[in-house]
Parts: sequence; structure tokens; C-alpha cells
Amino acid sequence: MVKPIDDRYGTFVPPAERVWVSAKTDDPTIDQRKTEADCLLEQAIELYQTRDFAVALRSFQQSLVIYRTLQDLQGEAKVLGGMGLIYYVMGNYTEAIACSHQSLGMARHIQDRTTERQALSNLGNSYRHLENYERAIAFKIQSLEVAREIQDRRGELAALSNLGMLYKTMGDCLHAIEYYHKSLLIARELPDIQAEAQVLRNLGNAHHSMSNYAETVNCYRQLLSLVHHLPNRLSEAQILKNIASACFSLGDHEQAIAYHQSRLAIAHELKDLELQEQTLESLSAICDSLGHYPQAIAYYQQRLDLAQQTGDRTLVQQLLASLKNLCCAIGDFAQANEYAMQIDCESFVPRPIEALPLKAKPTESLSNPTLKNLDRIREPFVRYIR
Repeated sequence: MVKPIDDRYGTFVPPAERVWVSAKTDDPTIDQRKTEADCLLEQAIELYQTRDFAVALRSFQQSLVIYRTLQDLQGEAKVLGGMGLIYYVMGNYTEAIACSHQSLGMARHIQDRTTERQALSNLGNSYRHLENYERAIAFKIQSLEVAREIQDRRGELAALSNLGMLYKTMGDCLHAIEYYHKSLLIARELPDIQAEAQVLRNLGNAHHSMSNYAETVNCYRQLLSLVHHLPNRLSEAQILKNIASACFSLGDHEQAIAYHQSRLAIAHELKDLELQEQTLESLSAICDSLGHYPQAIAYYQQRLDLAQQTGDRTLVQQLLASLKNLCCAIGDFAQANEYAMQIDCESFVPRPIEALPLKAKPTESLSNPTLKNLDRIREPFVRYIR
């Protein structure tokens, strides 16, 4: 089953409608061609649901040719609506708008309200991404009205959620929160856990934008309880990061640290080195800012181990400097000196030995070095050891 959420933008995209039951005709040739078109449409929908968008588009296009040959307006309207949806999720908003406008005109002509609602929804989403907010709102409101008229609760949920997203994009978080709350009620009524999770995420983000950190934490905590039922540990880690950020903004530093520690546990479980490094960065920064230097040092040291493991020399240098400063702050000058020596070692990059000239002077050759030459040869290594 396709995800009902466009992961890149948080847009609610309901699954496409399945193929309708069509009436038989007296012409077996027409029936055969219509069956072929219906099968191609069904195939395209299944490919869309498995996110194989390029292949789905080809199946839609093949079925469109047949429906136009048969002058089947209902089939053509549905295919154009499906193509509009494919172009939308592929980011081709101009083509999405073109196909959706054609679908909308045909759907209204034959009074296919479901296809009409889908076309209006896709037009609203596409215009939002083109930043034509006036037209986006107009189409979204029409989509909401049609969904309510035909009692399509999932369509109503999609329209309300996407209106919230639209107003959030415009910076009008109050209206966004209003629409999110309405869509949340429907998601819970259905129930639809994935849709509820996305609405809670968007609602939390909207509250965070308004610095309503208590409400932000409330939304994210509800979201966290939901994602435990979904097999997505990375999503859970991201939610923990957001809750920790909101808790820190509220001054609940210990709770922020606890959420980051839970996030770190997930990173270790997934063996995700990048996520481990990012989480350790947050933990070390929080502990450092609170003056919890021993804990900060422990997290910085773990980050250092990871940086050395991945070969990130720039980060290694930065972390060694931070560790040296922290050790100085707590009066552990011996350990600070150890980190300083490591910084010197990291800074030293031995230069390749140049090839000796073919006719070297006896006093300058390595086979017969003078005392002066010996001092010159060993001096860099003495400095390195010190």
C-alpha cells in the first residue's frame, strides 16, 4: 500500500481510486479494448502504490490512448487525474496542473464527483509548490467542499491537512493549527494511524514555529506513542530529537538529555554512525552549555572515537580542541596536555623524502653523514616526539 503522505513535503496524498465496474456493450471488440484499458489503469494504480512512478506513468499513458479511441470520458478523466498525481509526486508541477485541469473539466462534464475532488486536490497541492497561494487556497477549498458533499471523509481529511500545510507555508500558523486540529479529529475517527502521525508532526511543527513549546512537546509525545506501532526507527529518532529540542527551549534540560539518550540508543541499534555523531553532538553541546563538563567530556570523547573511525581529520582537530578546553575548565591540566599533544600529532603530516641527487656530495649523503647533517635529519622527529 502506498504511503498516504508525500515524505518530502508532508502533503497528504490519498491512494488513487480503484477501477470502477463498467457496463458491458454489445460490441465484443469495444469490450476487449475497454478491458485492456481498465487493466492498464489498474496496473498503473498498483505501480503508483509501490512508488514505481516512471513505469506507472507509461501504463497511464497507454490506457489514455485506448480510452480516447473509445471516447470513454470517464476513463480518460480518471487516467488524467492519475497522471496529474504521478507528475506531482515526481515534482513536475506544470504537467501535474495541465493533466489535473483536463481531468477536472471532464469530471465535471460527466458529474464524476470523486474524480473532481481528486483533480481539485492535486491542483491545490501543485499550485502551493509553485507558490501561487491564492489559486492553491481556492482549489483546496473547492476540494474540501466536494469531499463534504459526497461524504468522503478521507478526502475531507486530505483537504483539511493540506490547507493546514498551505497556511503554514504562508507563515499563517494560527490558521494552519486550526485546520490541523480538524483533520486530526477525522484521522482518529477513521482511524488512520499514518495520517494521524503526519498531522501530529505538522501540528507540532506549527506550534514550534510560534514558540509554543509546551504544545510542541504535547504533540510530539502523542506522535512518539504512535510511531512505536510503525516499523520506522529513523522516524522515531527524528521525533525524539524534536521533543528534546522543545524540552530544552522550555528549560527542561534533563528531559532533553533523556530524549537524546533514547535517540542515541536507536542510533546504536541501527549501527548508524552519522546518527550517532549527530546525537552525540547534541548531547555534548547541551552538557557543555549547562556546565556539566565531565558528561560533556564523555560525549566529546565518543564523538572523537567516531571521527577517528571515519577518518574525518577536520572534526578530529575540532574535538581535540574542545576536549582540551574542557579539561582546562575543570582543572585537569595533565589530560588537557595529553589532548594538546594529540593536536600536535594530528597537525604533523610527514613530508615525503625527496630523491637524493645522483652525484651527492660525500658530506651530504646519508651513507656518510656529518654530525651537522645528523642533527638536521633527526630534528623534525625530535620535535614530533616532544
